[in-house]
Amino acid sequence: MSSPLPHPATGALNHVLRSAPLAMQRLRKHAGRTAAFHVGPVTLAFTVQTTGEVTAALPTATRDLTVRLSPFLLPRLAAREEAAYREIEMQGDMELAQEISFLARHLTWDVEEDLSRVVGDIAAHRLVSGAKDFVRWGREAALRASQGAAEYWTEESPLIASRVKVESFLRDVSELRDAVERLDKRVARLS
Repeated sequence: MSSPLPHPATGALNHVLRSAPLAMQRLRKHAGRTAAFHVGPVTLAFTVQTTGEVTAALPTATRDLTVRLSPFLLPRLAAREEAAYREIEMQGDMELAQEISFLARHLTWDVEEDLSRVVGDIAAHRLVSGAKDFVRWGREAALRASQGAAEYWTEESPLIASRVKVESFLRDVSELRDAVERLDKRVARLS
C-alpha cells in the first residue's frame, strides 16, 4: 500500500512543528525535498515547504530520502530508546536524514497543552500524570518480573548459571589445564 501522507497526519505533524519554531527553521533549509517513510507495508511521504511545514508529497515527486523501519520498532521509538534510532535504515540525502533524525529525537508533542484546551488545565494535568504513572508502573513491573525470573532461574531452579558459578568453573578449568601441562612436562622428563 503506497500513498501520500494522509492529511490528518500532515496536520498533526505540522501542529507539532509549529509548537517548536526552531524545528521549522531547521527544516526550511530543506524546502522542496521529499522524504518517504516505509513502515512495514505502509508508505508515508511528505515534502518540506518553504515555511518549514510539510505537505503530502505528490505521487510523482522524486524521493530525496527513503526511510525504512520495522513496525516493531515504533514502540521502542515512542519510548525514546536510543538503540532503536540506530536500527532505522536511511538512504539518500544524508543532510536531510540527519535533520529528520535530530527532530525525531528532540521534538516532542506537548499533549498536556493540547488536552487542556479540551478538558481544562487541571483535568489535562491529571490525565497526563496518570498516563505517565501508568507507563512508569508498566516499566517497573516488567523490570521486577525479569529480575525475579532471573533470580529464580539462577538460584531456585538453575537453568542459568550465575556469574559466580561461571567464574568458579572457568578458574577450575584453568587450574586443571595448568596441572595437566605440569604433569605432561613431568612425563616428558621421565621418558
